[in-house]
Amino acid sequence: MSTTTYPVRVDGRLDDRLNRWLWLVKWLLVLPHLFVLVALWIAFAVLSFVAFFAILFTGRYPRSIFDFNVGVLRWTWRVDFYAYSALGTDKYPPFTLREVPTYPAHLEVEYPEHLSRGLVLVKWWLLAIPQYIVVGFFVGGGTWFASQADNRTWGWGGGLIGLLVLIAAIALLITGRYPQSIFDLVLGMNRWALRVAAYAGLMVDQYPPFRLDMGGDDPGTTRLQERRPAAEAGTFGPADTPGAAVGIRATDTTS
Repeated sequence: MSTTTYPVRVDGRLDDRLNRWLWLVKWLLVLPHLFVLVALWIAFAVLSFVAFFAILFTGRYPRSIFDFNVGVLRWTWRVDFYAYSALGTDKYPPFTLREVPTYPAHLEVEYPEHLSRGLVLVKWWLLAIPQYIVVGFFVGGGTWFASQADNRTWGWGGGLIGLLVLIAAIALLITGRYPQSIFDLVLGMNRWALRVAAYAGLMVDQYPPFRLDMGGDDPGTTRLQERRPAAEAGTFGPADTPGAAVGIRATDTTS
């Protein structure tokens, strides 16, 4: 039986020792990143628009745009992992689009040599609608009704990820430990959301699986190990290339 690997890999390693109190002020500590990410996501949207027409006419995603946009996803994931989408580390995220091997959160996307000209017209809106509904449930956009009292409805708008991370934060505050089972589930939902982000960003044609791949190491894909020589990847070496997994090829698992 042959299992095809998904071309987006999302990993996160839970710190062994997390500060009980630091999560209370991480909202303040990540503000510099949030200001930068606003500008980066504006650029992401504009460049994705350019890539749309490039794919439509040539069937290829411009490599420099791909590298930049994957870098934006990677930066976002590191900040999310540090802050309230996971609280998985106390190590401050680096200000870079490049892969940082020493940081506990990683995102890789295999560069596609060819993309469907037809799919580019519909995958980011029509085909992705079921995925958007699921991701909205995970990250927010709906309301979690917690209780009713005095004819008032109290709601939770942070999505299932936010609710679980809040529970983990309270457990960390009381016990000094982050429940591993919650971390694995949170990572699975974040992984799902980032796969959809890459698909909607036109980076892959493979439809994101309706599957919750839990755990810190991405079980839905093999490790992307085969890197092209630095000369083929550009002026940066493989580990420093701005886009995730540029020049990296995923291998299929056959059993």
